[in-house]
Amino acid sequence: MGGYPEGAPCWADVSLSDLAAGRRFYGELFGWTFDEDTDERHGHYTNAFKDGRRVAALQPKSDGRMPTSWTVYLATPDVRALTARIRAAGGSLITDPMPVPPHGTLAIAADPGGAVFGLWQGEEHTGFELTRAPGAYCWSEVYTRDTDRADAFFESVFGYRGADADVLGEGGADFRLWSLPGAGPGPGAAVVGRGLMSDAFPAALPEHFLVYFSVEDCDAAAGACTRLGGRVTAEPFDIPYGRMAVLNDNQGAVFAVLQGSDA
Repeated sequence: MGGYPEGAPCWADVSLSDLAAGRRFYGELFGWTFDEDTDERHGHYTNAFKDGRRVAALQPKSDGRMPTSWTVYLATPDVRALTARIRAAGGSLITDPMPVPPHGTLAIAADPGGAVFGLWQGEEHTGFELTRAPGAYCWSEVYTRDTDRADAFFESVFGYRGADADVLGEGGADFRLWSLPGAGPGPGAAVVGRGLMSDAFPAALPEHFLVYFSVEDCDAAAGACTRLGGRVTAEPFDIPYGRMAVLNDNQGAVFAVLQGSDA
């Protein structure tokens, strides 16, 4: 497995208050198995596997005030140079670059609107070993109330090429697909999306990234989420790329599932 190009989503993890409860929830929902030899050096960070390949991670919150949430990480060959560009473009750093030997170096950043995302300079751990398969990561998108600001930030920092897309059909929500530099814009090459937070979103909901996982049956996944103690935020509905739902796990972390993902 090679490394990921800069700006490509390469990893995702969730911060939870109860790691054992998270293992039970995601283990049953996605069929994940987990590291059994986590240690205190890395805060009991727990890798999740699907069919023996690394797909995500669970980590216990070190401070109860931290959000219970999923974080997507964007790859970079030079995390310090990237953080300088982020600051120059109006973003901020929540966690300065921090080596995690021998795995790599991480940082946590926020765009000018406050949407949080991770940066990962991989070494021994380059990221996902499986994507776009049932139980594995398949997509991410940032939701913002100021699309011009978000477009300017991400397209300048990462060099993304943008193309507007109609993801809900017949003139639906303002949505943009971003491709990596050198790739043609549009659905076939897109790596990240950008959506508008309309008045339909709660006023108290901050700007954020939404992480998607592929599933074989969206409706069944939504039902399983409820049965496992989670909650369905957006009931299953059809989009041009398949059928999706937005879910909360049994501790409140929000994520989405997508059936039939070719995005």
